[in-house]
Amino acid sequence: MTFDVHQLDAFVLVGAVVTLSAILAVRVSAVAGLPSLLIYLLIGVFLGEGGPFAIPFDDAQLAHALGFGALAIILAEGGLTTDWREMRPSIRLGVSLATIGVAVSVAVVAVGAHLLLGLPWELAILLGAICSPTDAAAVFSVLRVVPLPKRLTGALEAESGLNDAPTVVLVGVISTGAAGEAGLLGVAGTIVFELVAGGLIGVVCGVAGAWLMRRVALPSSGLYPLAVMSLAFTAYGAAAGVHASGFAAIYVAALILGNSELPHRVATKSFAEGVAWLAQIGLFVMLGLLLSPGRIDLTTVVQALVTGLVLTFVARPLSVVVSSVVQRMGVRDLAFISWAGLRGAVPIVLATIPLAEGVDGADDLFDIVFVMVVVYTLLTGPTLPAVARWLRVARRSEPRGLDVEAAPLERVAADLLQVTIAPTSKMHGVEVGELRLPAGASVSLVIRSDEVLVPERRTVLRSGDDLVVVTPRKQREATEARLRQVSQHGRLARWAGELRPFEGD
Repeated sequence: MTFDVHQLDAFVLVGAVVTLSAILAVRVSAVAGLPSLLIYLLIGVFLGEGGPFAIPFDDAQLAHALGFGALAIILAEGGLTTDWREMRPSIRLGVSLATIGVAVSVAVVAVGAHLLLGLPWELAILLGAICSPTDAAAVFSVLRVVPLPKRLTGALEAESGLNDAPTVVLVGVISTGAAGEAGLLGVAGTIVFELVAGGLIGVVCGVAGAWLMRRVALPSSGLYPLAVMSLAFTAYGAAAGVHASGFAAIYVAALILGNSELPHRVATKSFAEGVAWLAQIGLFVMLGLLLSPGRIDLTTVVQALVTGLVLTFVARPLSVVVSSVVQRMGVRDLAFISWAGLRGAVPIVLATIPLAEGVDGADDLFDIVFVMVVVYTLLTGPTLPAVARWLRVARRSEPRGLDVEAAPLERVAADLLQVTIAPTSKMHGVEVGELRLPAGASVSLVIRSDEVLVPERRTVLRSGDDLVVVTPRKQREATEARLRQVSQHGRLARWAGELRPFEGD
């Protein structure tokens, strides 16, 4: 098949129109209270064989490869934008949900599919493995706009970032027939190896990458986001090269990079968010194209509804309760975590693996998973804020940190920080002199609306101000910590006792 410049022009035009439509759909979905992923899926279905354009797309192997690439980008963005300080208190529960919880969910759904739907054990276990992981894109996008305490968001984000790895292995070994040869212990050993090895490779790449980025002054600020994303994908490729989990590696590496003191950190996160949105749009539209609406009948819908009922009201709550053994939480917290097990692209992408391997019944499996994701995303996604309020786990005003952007000053060992004072920050009303920054650090400029001020000690800071702070590189961490402390506690921050005393306090 040839591909000339005229076809490229048409491809660019269609791609630009679809992407712009999907971007506008984000606003529509926000107003309507619907997850945007459903609109992306419907765009794909509309463009596919069931719509007026009838674009043919039935290459399951290509969908499988592109789906894994998009998931890697989404996980990288999730790691880069996740605050480790918020995740750390709940990391044990998150890891438990991604491992023990997945095992419980797979078993429960498989038994239910075999007994209630009459599926053979191979397809039943495949269905359980495909449906069990939560979706990182859905979790990262939805939970960050719901005002939840850190113990809940940390656990759910850790789970969604790590639970892809074991399910990918399980679906893969079953689809290829390797599960029968390896046995239960062999499959379990493979999963443990891939998770541990992938995580270690992610740690090495993340730590080494952060060390490198702090010492290399690149000639353009636009190169920093590209370098950081490349480092994250280096972890993915290195892990895949030794048959470890690339998903675990890229998430861990991105988590370390995103929480390191790197130049142009805010710009890097913004770039990652933009690329992740593009990956989500392309992924969901592609999966919608892959669907054949003519295959979906009443039987498929009933099977999808039954599977979703078992997953949502039996498997998910039971897996959460069992996983909570490693880290106790209140009943209300566990109930919300059970309801917040959001499914999205991940189950549909996993359903392309048996399709690509030619497993008998894989078409029916894909259709069941597709319908289930659509129906139960409509059920759980829009209701999360109401459920959080009903369970009384929502918070009216979760504290927000400062947005701090850093750029290296090459001629001296110093960094230039751009600090934005958020509307909820208690730095509002604080005088510049009351910041008591570490020795050598100072506020050089205050940008307020269209006015640029050279501050004095008595200059009062306001929400919405942008501060330009110069700090010696060795004091940068202490300077950022001090700014965040004042942002959380105001001018009385020195009595909070949360951080060690700074020089000059």
